[in-house]
Amino acid sequence: MAIKDYFKKDLTVKGFTIVELITFVYIIFTSLLLCYHGPSMEGFSTLVATRIGVLIAIGLLYALRKVYPCRFTLLFSTVVVMLGLVFWYQEVYYFTSQFPYKDHIFAALDWKLFGCQPSIEFSKCVTSAFWSEAFNCGYYSYYYMMLVTIFFYALCRPKEAERAEFIFLTSFFLFYVIYEFLPVAGPYYYFKAIGLEAANSGNYPDLGNYFQTNHEMLHQEVKGIFSQLVHDTQEFGELPAAAFPSSHCGMTIITMILAWKARNPWLFWLMMPLAVLLCLATVYIQAHYLVDTIGGLFFACSFYYLTAWIYDKFIKK
Repeated sequence: MAIKDYFKKDLTVKGFTIVELITFVYIIFTSLLLCYHGPSMEGFSTLVATRIGVLIAIGLLYALRKVYPCRFTLLFSTVVVMLGLVFWYQEVYYFTSQFPYKDHIFAALDWKLFGCQPSIEFSKCVTSAFWSEAFNCGYYSYYYMMLVTIFFYALCRPKEAERAEFIFLTSFFLFYVIYEFLPVAGPYYYFKAIGLEAANSGNYPDLGNYFQTNHEMLHQEVKGIFSQLVHDTQEFGELPAAAFPSSHCGMTIITMILAWKARNPWLFWLMMPLAVLLCLATVYIQAHYLVDTIGGLFFACSFYYLTAWIYDKFIKK
């Protein structure tokens, strides 16, 4: 399809998009959570304002498509709504912090299963600047791989794009729902709080609500461009929440399944090294316990087939 064809008026482009409808469902669900926790919840007014802002933005996008219905405005709307995932992720912390954190359970599980703390030992064993940059490059490529895959479907597989977008966004929100009820800060918060000596001795105290007010992180040595980028990203957007299961690992697996289903070997194989590095990096940079990453693999497969089944059974036109 030529570029000019994306700007031709297309009367079949009407109504709310699938990503907007999924976002409506998530807004309703989390709004009910807000009502449950009540106005005394930290960040309550900000979370309410976010929902109002998102609804206004979706309304404006809908109006844009009504005025000029074409494939470009459709794609633009989809990308804008999906970029909202960054904000939805950041607000997960406010829901998560309403409950006592469970890091002591997951740290102890890593210890029992592997006889050590993999997130500590991995970074100790692999210290070269080359591998540090490789792992951090993989980790930093997270959102870029997803955007490339979504754009590929929109531009090259338009008939399959809606299904891919449904699987992608619904899976993301399912990860977020888990986080909102299962608070796990992750090694770089928990080990900073208890100290590396305790972490390496198998002593894992229950810190309860400690992370509601303490956000200090462990940080590895910055060895290059990508490790600096990951460090800056953590400083800007990370809060102690959302460690189990690893959505970085899980959504990368779903992205790779979608890339494989797109029937384009170049898309899949060019991203494969980054995907492998990313999954390893979740443990290497101490963002996740190893059980988090394994859990991410399990939930990725479960969410992919669940969302694909829902779309094919109830939504497919």
